[in-house]
Amino acid sequence: MSLRLDLQIISDWIPDGARILDLGCDDASLLKALQQRGVSGYGLEIDNSKFADCISGGVNVIQADLDQGLPQFADQSFDFVVLSQTLQAINHPDFLLEEIVRVGKQGIIGFPNFGHWQCRVQLALGGHMPISRTLPNAWFNTPNIHLCTVQDFEQLCQNKAISILNRSIVNHAHKDTLGTRLLPNLFGQIALYQIKKS
Repeated sequence: MSLRLDLQIISDWIPDGARILDLGCDDASLLKALQQRGVSGYGLEIDNSKFADCISGGVNVIQADLDQGLPQFADQSFDFVVLSQTLQAINHPDFLLEEIVRVGKQGIIGFPNFGHWQCRVQLALGGHMPISRTLPNAWFNTPNIHLCTVQDFEQLCQNKAISILNRSIVNHAHKDTLGTRLLPNLFGQIALYQIKKS
């Protein structure tokens, strides 16, 4: 099974046999791929059609609204809690981040970086909200309500006493370049973080 490139990076961070919770799991492609390596766990998805796809694909899935947090799960009940390309669509991302590190021994978060130079240029010179490969919707029909930058996310982690164990800042092709290494907030389009409570 071929994974979306950001999900492949996440998959590489999860060891065989781990227990995971995938928040906003979409069609559960990450969970399906990880099951082949002995990883177990659950997906959470609110969309009815995607929920049905998960069930028909044989994935354990719970229909839940992430804006309500994760009250159904005990502290440290998963090795990893994954949130990929969903943080920016949550009403209270700071609260969900706290829930992720409460429920998981570690969290893995992925989001589009609003600090990328193309976003800055479109806003500064074009005078309009940016549209890019990683942020493809117009301002009036986007599911993204809390856009952030690499710098914003790292500051939030510091404020919440959350340690960053690993990060991968990549371009739209999910490649690590000299620019993404030297100036990640300017040249990175997608940010992936492995975190835990300090």
